[in-house]
Amino acid sequence: MFFRKPSPTPPLHSLSSLPSTAISFSKTKDPHNNKLRYTIFSCLFLASWLLILHRFNFTILAPSTTTTTPTCDGSKPLFYIYNLPSRFNLGLLERCQSLNIYTNMCPHVANNGLGQPLSTPDWYSTHQFIAEMIVHARLENHPCRTWDPYTAVLFYVPFYGGLYASSVFREANLTLRDSLAVDLVDFLQSQPWWKRHYGKDHFVALGRTAWDFMRTEGGSDFGANIFLNLPPVLNMSVLTVERQPWRGHNQFAIPYPSYFHPKTLAQTLTWQSHLRRRARPHLFSFVGGTRPGLQKAKVRDHIVSQCQASKRCVLVRCASGDSKCHNPMNVLEVMEKSTFCLQAPGDSFTRRSTFDSVLAGCIPVFFSEHTAYTQYKWYFPRERDTYSVFIDEREVIEGKEKMMIEEVLLGFGEKEVERMREVLIGLIPTLTYAHPNATAAFPDVVDVMLRRLSRRVTHHFNPII
Repeated sequence: MFFRKPSPTPPLHSLSSLPSTAISFSKTKDPHNNKLRYTIFSCLFLASWLLILHRFNFTILAPSTTTTTPTCDGSKPLFYIYNLPSRFNLGLLERCQSLNIYTNMCPHVANNGLGQPLSTPDWYSTHQFIAEMIVHARLENHPCRTWDPYTAVLFYVPFYGGLYASSVFREANLTLRDSLAVDLVDFLQSQPWWKRHYGKDHFVALGRTAWDFMRTEGGSDFGANIFLNLPPVLNMSVLTVERQPWRGHNQFAIPYPSYFHPKTLAQTLTWQSHLRRRARPHLFSFVGGTRPGLQKAKVRDHIVSQCQASKRCVLVRCASGDSKCHNPMNVLEVMEKSTFCLQAPGDSFTRRSTFDSVLAGCIPVFFSEHTAYTQYKWYFPRERDTYSVFIDEREVIEGKEKMMIEEVLLGFGEKEVERMREVLIGLIPTLTYAHPNATAAFPDVVDVMLRRLSRRVTHHFNPII
């Protein structure tokens, strides 16, 4: 498979280290020639057996090495990965230039979806809508993966639905736009493991919001397909960066990927220590732009105007093509120097910026319940005020006395801010997508996901537990 780790190559012995007699050849009939014939015969015999073993898919166990292999502990379930036809996932990457109508995705699908490496190790310029690739890569190398479907508790369907959806947003022929999603469902329904529980133990991860897969008849057409509305898919667990808050009963929100993808726990601890020492001269900041004509994002107009009027706020305005907002280090630098980071709805309720602010140790300020609280229940604490601030957008937009954001944030004392920041920094490991080759020393987004999926499936089939 595309994501499997290559076996370590043993070092070759140098010919110069061998005695000279070992590399001399003689045409005389002496015992050395007999030994040579025996050696050649033995090699041919062994090669023949290796070909036979390969033909019948037998596995030869490699000798153990000193490397510690991660093991699957009892808190996470065994899962099986479907070997889908490549047109549903890796085959799509062959036309990476056209996977998004707005940008060339080739740089972003590199490194199993992590994107281009930045100057600091374990940091990448990761695209916000690429989680489906990263989840696939992590699961391919996960210690709880089983190759025997009879032992699996969960079945993972590695469909790159988000990448496909963004490539056909402008397809006017709805049958063509929906075709790959429909074909996938037809394929799954023909599989014996689907028929066992009709997909109730199956899950799929999507890198885009649920809205991009929930087109309805008579509804507005902004490029979505019908994948999540197909009846068989309603039996599955769907992981998406934004769930539909009202009709997404089988949808579960997973974090947007940020830029940090550590391989070890030590790297994460080092970053957390750095954040605790970081000076934060700015009370609050906003990284984003306005959305003219979009009611859902109207609060952004007020945020921008209030930030511009405050000496305690840093505003990084993002317009189409503005490089400042697409440079990860620039964005994180502003957030690391801020105590609070404003997280307003934009094109949809949620923002990748929420997870950038967590990674920077900057306390998020939400203006809509649906930006985080109704979304990431598997990942954020239930007690919202332990890690975030909520300001109702209606008070900012419609209140008789327009609520001043700066005054609200100044009301938090230093000790309270420190407690909130410590909770936030403690959340970083489980809100981070670890590198696909990471050790099993710390739980990340994918590990949390597997535990919660296992609990959901177990409860479904054993409701008394």
